[in-house]
Amino acid sequence: MLLLSVPLVIVLLGLVYMLGMAALENNPRDFWSSIEWASETLTTTGYGGDSHWNHPLMNLLVIGTQVLGTFLSVLIFPFYVLPYLEEQFEARLPRKLPEMQGRVLIQRYSPAVDTLVTELDRVGIPLVILQQDDALARTLRDRGYEVVAGNLEEQPDLLAGVVKARALVTNADDHLGATFILIARECGFEGPILALCADPLHRAPMMKIGATAVFTPSHVLAAALAARASTRINPRHEGLRQLGGHVDVAEFRVHEDSALAGRRLGDMSMRERYGVTIIGQWHAGRFGLVEGPDTRLRAGAILVAVGPQDSLRRIEDLATPINKEGPIVVAGYGAVGHKVVQMLRDAGESAVVIDSAPHDGVDVVGNVLEISALEQARVREAKAVVLALSNDSAGVFAAAVVRDFAGHVPLIARVNRAPNVARLYDAGADFALSIGQVAGQILASHLLDQDDLLLEEQLRFIRVSPGDLVGEHPWRAQVREKTGAAVVAIERGENVVVNFEPAFRIEAGDVVFVCGAARNLDKFRQEFRPTAAPRPAAG
Repeated sequence: MLLLSVPLVIVLLGLVYMLGMAALENNPRDFWSSIEWASETLTTTGYGGDSHWNHPLMNLLVIGTQVLGTFLSVLIFPFYVLPYLEEQFEARLPRKLPEMQGRVLIQRYSPAVDTLVTELDRVGIPLVILQQDDALARTLRDRGYEVVAGNLEEQPDLLAGVVKARALVTNADDHLGATFILIARECGFEGPILALCADPLHRAPMMKIGATAVFTPSHVLAAALAARASTRINPRHEGLRQLGGHVDVAEFRVHEDSALAGRRLGDMSMRERYGVTIIGQWHAGRFGLVEGPDTRLRAGAILVAVGPQDSLRRIEDLATPINKEGPIVVAGYGAVGHKVVQMLRDAGESAVVIDSAPHDGVDVVGNVLEISALEQARVREAKAVVLALSNDSAGVFAAAVVRDFAGHVPLIARVNRAPNVARLYDAGADFALSIGQVAGQILASHLLDQDDLLLEEQLRFIRVSPGDLVGEHPWRAQVREKTGAAVVAIERGENVVVNFEPAFRIEAGDVVFVCGAARNLDKFRQEFRPTAAPRPAAG
C-alpha cells in the first residue's frame, strides 16, 4: 500500500503546485509540467526551468516536498523496495528435500543442535535443515548449510523424499515436533527419529507416535549442572557403565596448600601408584589436556581424573576435593533451576535458592547481584554456587559479582548461547555449560551409534579393539607421546583392568578404553589402527 501511495502523492503535489503557480506566482503551469516538478522535487533530481519562486507559501511548498521526498526515499527504498528486489533476484530457497540417501534431516536450527551439527561435520555425514522461517533459512544457507524452507503443517508433502534419510532430528516446538514425527512415519520412514521436547510429559506421547528417543534439553542441562555441583550426583556415561562400575570420572580442585600444587605429573607416578590417569585440568576457565610428564598441576586448577573409585578417593585426599561442607546455592528458579534443586535435594544435598520472585521453594527473595542476598544465602560457606539464570548477560555479570564476593567457592553457570561460554569463564566461572554442549552431544552419541562419548567439551571417551597395541603395555606403548590420548582401562572377558602390572600385555581379544580430545583420538586411530569393539550384551 505504501508503494502504491507514491504516485498518488506525486499527483496531489503536482495539482497543489499548479494551483499555487497560477494563484500565487501569476505564472501558470500545465498539469504535466506540475507533475514533472513534483517528481523532480520528491526525488531530488533537479528542477530544470522551475527553480525560482517569489511567494513564501510556494517556498514552503517546495521545502515541504523536498523533506517528504527524503523521508519517502529513506523509508521505502531500504525497507520495501530493496528487500523486494533481493527476494526477486537472489537464489530461491529450496521448497523440497534433495536426495536424502545417507543424510540427516534436522527440523529447526537452534543452539541446542550446534554440537550435533559440529559432530556430523566432523565425521563427514551430510545434513539438511528444514526451517520454517525464511529469513533464518537464508541466513543458514549463507553460512553454508543445505536448507529447505517451508511450513510442515501447511505443506506435509515436504517430507515426501525422506524415506532414504540416515536419521531425523526434530528440534521444533513440541506440537510441531509431533507433527514432524507423524508425517515422517506416514511417508514410510523407518529409521531413527530423535526428538527434543520442552515438556517432559510429552516424552511418552512422542515415543508412542513414532519417536525413537526423546530428550528434554532443560533437564539434561540441569542434570549436568547438578552433577558439577555435587559429587553425590554422578549420571554415568554409557561407556563407563560398560565398565561395570570399576572406573569413574572425577574432578578435584587443587588448593594452594595441596600436596599436588605445582608438582610435575611425572613425579607423582599417579598411574603406577594409584591406577589413576590424569586426563587434563581446568584453569582460568580453560580446559587443557595433559601433554606429558612435564605437565605441572596448577594451584586452583580442577583436575579431571579417570580410575577406580577407591583410587580416586585417595587422590581426593591429596588434592582437597571440590566438595566441602555447606549448602549448594542455586540462583534462578526457572525450569532449569527448579530441576537442579530437585536433583540436589533428592541426592541428600542442602540447597539454598535465590530468586527475584517469591515462589514456593525460594529461600532468599532477592537479586543475586546484591550483596545482601548473597550474605543471606551464605554464599561464602557454600559447597558450590549454580547460576541457573535464563539471561546470559545477567549470568556473566552475576558470575563476576559472586566471584568477587566469594573467590574460593566453585561456580557453575548455565549458558544459553555457546559464544557466551568464554565470557562466563572470563567473569570467573569454574564451569559453564551450554544447552548445545549437553543436548547436542547426547543427540550425536545416539545418532552416530558410536562409543565416542563427551566427558568435557574437548574430552572424549572411546571403546575400541587393540589394533596395533596387541602385545604392548598400555602405559609403555607411547600412546600419549604419539597421539595425546591415554589408555585408561582394558576389558578382558568379564574383568576390567585399570591398574596395569609391569608384566601386563594387551591381548587380541581385549577391549581398550581411551580418553582424549577428538583430534587426539583421530591420531590414535591412525597410529594404532583399532576397529570398533563389539558392543556388550544387553542386560
